[in-house]
Amino acid sequence: MSFAMRYLSKLLIVLPLAAVLLAGCSLLPEQIDETKGWPVQRLYSEAKEAMSEGNYQIAIGYLDKIQARYPFGRYAQQAQIDTIYCQYKDGEPDAAIAAADRFIKANPRHPYVDYAYYMKGLVNFQRSNTLFDRLAPVDRAKTDTNTARQSYNDFSELVLKFPNSQYAEDSRQRILFLHNSLAAYEINVAGYYLRRGAYVAAVNRAKYVLETYARAPAAEDALSIMTQAYAMMGMPQLAADSLRVLERNYPQSPELPKLNALVKGTG
Repeated sequence: MSFAMRYLSKLLIVLPLAAVLLAGCSLLPEQIDETKGWPVQRLYSEAKEAMSEGNYQIAIGYLDKIQARYPFGRYAQQAQIDTIYCQYKDGEPDAAIAAADRFIKANPRHPYVDYAYYMKGLVNFQRSNTLFDRLAPVDRAKTDTNTARQSYNDFSELVLKFPNSQYAEDSRQRILFLHNSLAAYEINVAGYYLRRGAYVAAVNRAKYVLETYARAPAAEDALSIMTQAYAMMGMPQLAADSLRVLERNYPQSPELPKLNALVKGTG
């Protein structure tokens, strides 16, 4: 028998065997889902257990199955709420906020919709922590404060819409913290400009603090910076006006002796 004939005969044996093997493989599921047929109560029980153990990815898997298989009713709504929390705890802030927005849109009158608003604020609050840990980065003018401002807006919306919510008081405290922290950040920027001799920029930042965060402790520093900047620019009348406002509102300010001497020296 020639080489070609022997090769052909072997090929005819191998091909049917390969076909059988491939057919057998096609009958096997890609992945066996052990939860198939589980009632919604069992799925939710498993999700809660995973959450209590800190296995948030596993919990999200169960919660997703609840929403896919049982899209209507209280379990589906609770699964949406728990998904917000799991995404937050799993370090997925964008996914957590997206889940909160979906719940708010789908369930605007749900008794726990205030929780979704609160979680949006909390997620952005946690993301803004790195800003407030630094307060004054190397290039202060380029630092992004959007997450802190968004958190402020989220908490403010919650307090406005649900003033009696169980999350309202905590939200008010966080609003106050964000208000004062954003003001302090702006003052750090203004001080940075002042030290670099960018006096107009320093004055503008200080004015912004007075206009936006008038009740924050940083307002005292804003008036001090304005006084110094105007004095350094050779504008004694504006410097004196700023100093007068500082003296009237903060008579115990430790900056007053130094600022009085500065203004008198430029007068």
